Amino acid sequence: MFSLTSPAFESGESIPSKYTCDGERTLNPQLEIHEIPGGTQSMVLLMEDPDVPKEVGPDGSFDHWVLFNLPSVVVKIAEGESIGLAGANGRGEHGYTGPCPPKQYEPSEHRYFFRIYALDTELPLTYGATKDAVVTAMDGHIIAEAELMGTYRRL
Repeated sequence: MFSLTSPAFESGESIPSKYTCDGERTLNPQLEIHEIPGGTQSMVLLMEDPDVPKEVGPDGSFDHWVLFNLPSVVVKIAEGESIGLAGANGRGEHGYTGPCPPKQYEPSEHRYFFRIYALDTELPLTYGATKDAVVTAMDGHIIAEAELMGTYRRL
């Protein structure tokens, strides 16, 4: 079965602080992709925090990482590595930005969803595309998806 794991943390457990704003904000954990479905032409990786307080983000979500057009043969994204094309994250940067839940708001522990999508095409987008553009371009092309969820509470 198509799945996404990390040697840094188990699904549902805490993401180590070295991958957050309390460590090295731009150092992503290693991710491993298992059993990529036949017919996959490219993959998309999205990481988002759906627990953002309305005072900080009116839509209640923050995009931490947008990668698209990952080659279908990729089975690992190493620690600190980026593969494919980077899209814009919630900070307006191109690449990973680690968990950083604001201490002064509840919930103080946030959930971070890493989602990988196997697609039957490459996306006709360029470096820096927004998550919304990536999601729109993926519509009708998803073969399979997998999820890894980690949590983080500021030190």
